[in-house]
Amino acid sequence: MRVYAGVTGADRRAERRERLLLAGLDLLGSVDGPRNFTLRGVCREADLGPRYFYESFYDLDEFAVAIYDEEITALTIVTLDALEGVDRSDDEARIRTSLGALIGHIAEDMRRGRLLYSTALSSVAAVDARRRDSTRLFVGLLVDESNPGSKLHSPTDVLSEMLVGGLAQAIKAWLDGDLVLSQAELVDACSQVFLDNLGSRRR
Repeated sequence: MRVYAGVTGADRRAERRERLLLAGLDLLGSVDGPRNFTLRGVCREADLGPRYFYESFYDLDEFAVAIYDEEITALTIVTLDALEGVDRSDDEARIRTSLGALIGHIAEDMRRGRLLYSTALSSVAAVDARRRDSTRLFVGLLVDESNPGSKLHSPTDVLSEMLVGGLAQAIKAWLDGDLVLSQAELVDACSQVFLDNLGSRRR
């Protein structure tokens, strides 16, 4: 293995890949939408040549999916970590903890929220397709963690579709400033919607 200045080639490639991913998040998570999300724009933002882009990614679609998947993975880990030690029989605590972790993670870096929920990214087909699948899966995670065995996240379930769309819309409106709530108030409001609907499934 060749080493330059104490850094291996694999480490340098990993560092370049991370620079590209951060540049992509900057561009896709921009307040103004995904401007300059082109090969040239990404490379300029990362201060790397095109050959380094192709070192890690086949094209912009693969690149966009990698950015999105990295954020979804981080969000899932944060949520599951937050649930460690929370009583599995306490639906309210688990729902509030889950949504608190999700919204808190987004609040730490609004680029994440815009990547996950902004309608401006519907113009990036690869992200738009990934978003539909992952949002439903995440709602399924929330439901399963609070009510194991529930079929609330079934793709044929109208209530599931409403919860998926409603959660995404509420977070988007909050990010855009149209929903004027504190972070805690947003968590409370979204949690209550989930709890009310989960409760109706038990009756």
